[in-house]
Amino acid sequence: QVQLVESGGALVQAGDSLRLSCVASGSIIDIDRMGWYRQVPGRQRKMVANILSTGDTAYADFVEGRFTISRDDAKNTVYLQMNNLKREDTAIYYCYGYIHYAHTSGSDHADFWGRGTGVTVSS
Repeated sequence: QVQLVESGGALVQAGDSLRLSCVASGSIIDIDRMGWYRQVPGRQRKMVANILSTGDTAYADFVEGRFTISRDDAKNTVYLQMNNLKREDTAIYYCYGYIHYAHTSGSDHADFWGRGTGVTVSS
């Protein structure tokens, strides 16, 4: 069906920048909403940023203007540029997509998730 694969996670120092990427592949017709979520072990997964096919974006309050989400529809890719990283940004970052996809019986819309990429910020 559809697969989402994240990349770009790393161990960095506070104040550094990182750019996460997520590529969607498979029997995709179009992608409505894409986004990034993050999760610390033992805690609930939280939305970081979302972007619609219109280009409209939404960010969590804790982003505080430090992150920018963007997408390249020609590549079925969503990015998260993270600047001025803080220790509290340490988490597993998951890519999300609400995707219109084709299957043997026709087509459907569904939520898809990647497996995550780790970001660790040291002070």
